[in-house]
Amino acid sequence: MAAIVLAILALSTLCSIEAQEGGFSVELIHRDSSKSPFYNPLETTSDRVTNALRRSFNRVHRFKRNSVPTTAAESDLTADSGEYLMKISLGTPRFDIVAIADTGSDLIWTQCKPCSQCFKQDAPFFDPSKSSTYRKISCSASQCIDLERTSCSTDHSCQYAVSYGDSSFSDGDLAADTLTLASTTGRPVAFPKTVIGCGTVNGGTFDEKTSGIIGLGGGQVSLISQLRTSVAGKFSYCLLPISQAGNSSKINFGSNAIVSAPGVVSTPLVKKSPDTFYFLTLEAISVGTKRIKFTGSSLGSEEGNIIIDSGTTLTLLPSEFYSEVESAMTSQISAKRIEGPEGVSLCYNAKDEFKIPDVTVHFTNADVKLKPLNTFIRVSDTAICFTFNSLDDIVAIYGNLSQMDFLIGYDTQKQTVSFQPTDCSKN
Repeated sequence: MAAIVLAILALSTLCSIEAQEGGFSVELIHRDSSKSPFYNPLETTSDRVTNALRRSFNRVHRFKRNSVPTTAAESDLTADSGEYLMKISLGTPRFDIVAIADTGSDLIWTQCKPCSQCFKQDAPFFDPSKSSTYRKISCSASQCIDLERTSCSTDHSCQYAVSYGDSSFSDGDLAADTLTLASTTGRPVAFPKTVIGCGTVNGGTFDEKTSGIIGLGGGQVSLISQLRTSVAGKFSYCLLPISQAGNSSKINFGSNAIVSAPGVVSTPLVKKSPDTFYFLTLEAISVGTKRIKFTGSSLGSEEGNIIIDSGTTLTLLPSEFYSEVESAMTSQISAKRIEGPEGVSLCYNAKDEFKIPDVTVHFTNADVKLKPLNTFIRVSDTAICFTFNSLDDIVAIYGNLSQMDFLIGYDTQKQTVSFQPTDCSKN
């Protein structure tokens, strides 16, 4: 789960029906890219990789089975831990918002005026009184009733509350307003009456360069779910390798998101609780010719035993299963094994030349053959490390390093996820 920076252009707006018929794409930018407000020109590529690994370990604690949220409004994640940003526009006239895009949460929220308790942010706060299309949602509305952890204010409007695993939080008005995305063709696409949270009491570890969170999960109030009718339930993305993070990736919607070229494999998207997360079924992983059967995670061994998440860097597996995968890898590599960054298990001397064994991830009905850039990454001048790792007491997570240079399509109507090997720099 899943971040996007969009340049909102002052051009004519497409209606959502037109978006459905033609589809559209928007720019997807990594938080370490030179286009990101988080960009630090003093950091080396190795620094950025190490920081991404650290964020990955901080983030995954929300996936522990004993802390997986039971409601769409409560996410046990570390705030500000996402790998991507999203810039959207809210209201009429349009007001630009920059926020962490997260596949592990649902509600779209931003800091709003008048703010009784807000974290510091560089950009101005959204002022709902200046938007002609802003409307508070009443307590009796289905959007309020269906959302967990809501309450009713004295004026009978709906109040939301979201909290995160690091004690960060946002409380405020549940509202509806026009949300606008800018397509890569330069024609903005508007979605009226999108449910948002207008936060007036917010705090925690949020960075001043962002102003909230854009939920890209599978829950009813996420951006993906709210666009479902307009985009026929389809979205896809193509993540560039970390070495090319300065360039733009894309996220596609509607007909632009159809993944149907030769070489595409598809696997069922499994509905499980919580509906925020995207569950797949992992059957085995092959290293070279050795196929290792997946024995299951804390989600069980049957359907829906792994989560695909664009916000987690590494692919993380239960310890016992990971040990078998690592053993198969080390038996086929003759290079010198060395110490890597904290928390990373398998690293080799980067100056040694060695052949990386083929790795295939076997999902139900979909064998995804990974490239070397998916399985090993340079973390320093002296170390290259395996992009799979283990953590105890977590569900299995298919991270973004394994997804790079694949066009990955989600069809939430047919309930499938498709993988197509792609040069994402040309997509």
